[in-house]
Amino acid sequence: MAFDLSLTEEQEALIQTARDFTKKEIIPVAAHHDETGEFPRKILDKAWKTGLTNIEVPEAYGGLGGSCLEHCLIQEEIAYGCLAFNTSLAANMLGSMPVIIAGTDAQKQEWLGRLTRDGQIAAYCCSEPDAGSDVAALSTKVTRHGDEYVLNGQKRWITNGGVADWYTVLATFDRGLKHKGIACFVVDAKTPGVRTGRKEDKMGQRASNTCDVLFEDVKLPKSALIGAEDAGFKIAMKTFDRSRPWIAAGAAGVIRRALDESRAYALERKTFGVPIAQHQAIQFILAEMAIAYETTRLLTWKAAWSVDKGDIASIVSAYAKAYGADAAMRVTTDAVQVFGGYGYTKEYPVEKLMRDAKLLQIYEGTSQIQRVVIARNLLGR
Repeated sequence: MAFDLSLTEEQEALIQTARDFTKKEIIPVAAHHDETGEFPRKILDKAWKTGLTNIEVPEAYGGLGGSCLEHCLIQEEIAYGCLAFNTSLAANMLGSMPVIIAGTDAQKQEWLGRLTRDGQIAAYCCSEPDAGSDVAALSTKVTRHGDEYVLNGQKRWITNGGVADWYTVLATFDRGLKHKGIACFVVDAKTPGVRTGRKEDKMGQRASNTCDVLFEDVKLPKSALIGAEDAGFKIAMKTFDRSRPWIAAGAAGVIRRALDESRAYALERKTFGVPIAQHQAIQFILAEMAIAYETTRLLTWKAAWSVDKGDIASIVSAYAKAYGADAAMRVTTDAVQVFGGYGYTKEYPVEKLMRDAKLLQIYEGTSQIQRVVIARNLLGR
């Protein structure tokens, strides 16, 4: 029988490793990092040593050589503990994805080796003050001078921006060419002319580092170019096609956490002489949460399966991200409602879940952009 949703023993072991790590290392400190905004470098180092990072980096370059599905299985578990921790790990993989997709063997040995061998962190520099969803509108400028390139521009909302050891950067030779003028480069964070802006003070996912990355007359060797000079836009789109299931996996994790917290509280909290779990109004909320979790997880798995079988541009990734992000926002809002006044305080974790979930609807293509992609697919058949 070809259709089978069961996991292998190795995949089950991966889940258990990630679940144990989350319970021991992340959940106890998540509130602290949320409150202070402190980047959890030590814990991410432990995740690297435990084998929970660089999942999709090929074994030839020191990675796990895992599938997109296996990456998503781990991400759900990490997001269950804290979405910000998961975003930091996912952004590291995102930063390395252009190298995996289009890098030369030498580039892969160098840059992916830094991640797997040295535990370095990468970041993906795409968004700009005036170019978020519209990648073709970016204005970071690159000029060629003999065998050198010179980079000038400003990137915004860069996850891991202030803590990364290296970046993959999208820049344009000529804005008039739109997507045809865009190239992709790999840039060491210590290169002269590279600096970072202030860390953003965010509503949620506060433990993840988000800031501007600025390039001022940054000189790059020819070896810094990833792919061809006009291949940057295609590399960016392929990167997003690979990464959208990851966002859905994070959504599944936060939905499951909200459900577990709400269920436990509903069985414990009493009104009118009985646990609130006995009131149908609460039962229906919990049932909707369970439906949302199962749906998001199945869409995530299907999207990851599509990637793993080579259907990188599968529309299911957009379905999974759009549905999962919106469901996570709805479920975490309902979790606060189940807790009532207590849910609105920091005494319980559900208010953090709600704040963290909001970003799922925004980064890597807003929920509205996903619908644009889906509608084009439907109407363009």
